[in-house]
Amino acid sequence: MNQPSFPASNAIIYLTYGAFLVLGTAIAWRMRKQSKQDFLSSNGTQSAFPLALNFIASALGAGILFSYPELATITGVQGVIVYALASSLPMLVFGALGPIIRRKCPEGFVLTEWTRQRYGTVTMLYLSFMTLVTLFLYMVAELSALGQVVTALTGLDSLPVIIVECVITTIYTSLGGFKISFLTDVVQGGMVVGLIVIATITIGAKTEIKRELVDSSHLLEPSLLGWQLLYILPVAVLTNDFFLSSFWLRTFSSKSDKDLWIGVSVAMVVILCILTLVGCSGLIAAWSGAWPGDPEQEGSLAFFLLLQQLPNWVVCIVLVMVVSLSTAAFDSLQSAMVSSASNDLFRNRLNIWYIRAMVVLIIIPVVVVALRASSILQIYLISDLLSAATIPVLCLGLSDRLYWWRGFEVVVGGLGGILTVFIFGAIYYNDAEQGAQLLLIRSGLYANDWSAFGAFVAAPVGGVVWGFGALALRLSFQYVKAKIRRERFDSLDRPRMTRTASDSDRPDAAVVASSTAGKFF
Repeated sequence: MNQPSFPASNAIIYLTYGAFLVLGTAIAWRMRKQSKQDFLSSNGTQSAFPLALNFIASALGAGILFSYPELATITGVQGVIVYALASSLPMLVFGALGPIIRRKCPEGFVLTEWTRQRYGTVTMLYLSFMTLVTLFLYMVAELSALGQVVTALTGLDSLPVIIVECVITTIYTSLGGFKISFLTDVVQGGMVVGLIVIATITIGAKTEIKRELVDSSHLLEPSLLGWQLLYILPVAVLTNDFFLSSFWLRTFSSKSDKDLWIGVSVAMVVILCILTLVGCSGLIAAWSGAWPGDPEQEGSLAFFLLLQQLPNWVVCIVLVMVVSLSTAAFDSLQSAMVSSASNDLFRNRLNIWYIRAMVVLIIIPVVVVALRASSILQIYLISDLLSAATIPVLCLGLSDRLYWWRGFEVVVGGLGGILTVFIFGAIYYNDAEQGAQLLLIRSGLYANDWSAFGAFVAAPVGGVVWGFGALALRLSFQYVKAKIRRERFDSLDRPRMTRTASDSDRPDAAVVASSTAGKFF
């Protein structure tokens, strides 16, 4: 590869980090007198355009340079389009559900707060655990991707770069909280869009496509995996986005429902374009002869093999883009973890610096695991399975008609969905050990069988089945209990509706069922 020299690579990376450190601390200094609530959230303060840039910066990360080109080399144009649509369209869900949840829970700023109000503390803690695990996995994936990209582009040791990113993002998010993450993401999101446009134009102008390779690659033809991904990816990405507090913090921060809809719509279009362009780099690498190379290289390296044909200055632009992408994603994950932990575990009563210290301690194992993790996609898939099992049964409670749906059904359904994946794997492989390995997607998403597809069917379907089984069990128990005590069985009675907002005349005051809200059983 036409790598920049070591001094040039170090200068580009650390000057970019330095610029973000100066930017973040300068903004934090101006906001040093903000309240604890402002530190954790920014409800009702942001307009459409900054929201769009924030959703863009939070949705992207360095890992896209591995996963999207790799999928392109396996499933061709079909896979690129499906993956890009599956990753971008879920942004619209926040525009659709965000206003509903905000009206039901106007004082909240993360999904778990609505969960506590609707299902009770036990279910909230269950969802909070899943959320924090997801944030942990995403932090691991982001740092792992950053390290692999830096090594591939420059040949530098990735550990110092990873440590510097952790230190810098920790400094300015500790000083300014969520607002700092939001404002720096505006800058970083704008930078990423501009840099990707430049890189795209350069790749298009400097790369020569060979017609014979286009025909022999068969990447224009549909494939079995491509059809499977039409189901797998939307389910995986859509449900997993619910676990990302960074998205919910931005959803609650919108000034109005209109600003939210405009913001997520613009973000969806831009993310779709960016991911399609990044995915097409895998196709271009194959059609130009850069991939698979000699000796043959993995598809995850297709983008970097393509860069070998381009001038050094293009690599420098990509390097700045990667640092910007990774920093934007990582500071969003950090601020989301602080806000989630403070709200869910301590009800915002613990001093924020203690929580910040806990997150700093968590970053240590994140770095250790990131240095050992090799498959970025597998990390995401583990989190996707957890969310696919839990989110469908959780979202049933958004309907006022299902007022009888309780936290017991959500927890049993979520855990049951995970168990169903194991049962499916054990039956499919006729081996309990391989069934357990399916929970970790050991064979990856691109296995030449139906294992991954079956797992992502088993998780949500099993979750819903177990949830309704839990409903039947709970109602049966409560019916027998009422008969023994000679009491009226009232578990299916429609509850009395009351407003929970302090000012009952407000049009956005949350209306909840007083006799069921917050009940686990």
